[in-house]
Amino acid sequence: QVHLVESGGGLVQPGGSLRLSCAASGFTLDYYAISWFRQAPGKEREGVSAINFSDDRTYYADSVKGRFTISRDNYKNTVYLHMNNLKPEDTAVYVCATDYPNHKTAAFGHLRDMAYDYWGQGTQVTVSS
Repeated sequence: QVHLVESGGGLVQPGGSLRLSCAASGFTLDYYAISWFRQAPGKEREGVSAINFSDDRTYYADSVKGRFTISRDNYKNTVYLHMNNLKPEDTAVYVCATDYPNHKTAAFGHLRDMAYDYWGQGTQVTVSS
């Protein structure tokens, strides 16, 4: 059974940092992609970043380029989102997703939610002074 579990959210001041984790189980990440999306109250879900395990390519939304970094730990079947220089507009629920088993990222792109079939429950990130 496929499970994605996020952790690492919390309250941080503007300019601060957080590291989110997405632990995957029930399948092997070797051939698939993991992405991070976020949704703030009253806003549409936004693709933030993604990583392809097959070729290690990474993808970022313009709004987070230069501030967020996505990485992976194959042994732990875990993906991390390192978030630096956080801004109040980064406040949202962050959710990870995988394109297992259908590789729909090839058709839809890595930052579109229609590419993903399995989703975690999310972790809240609040950036406020």
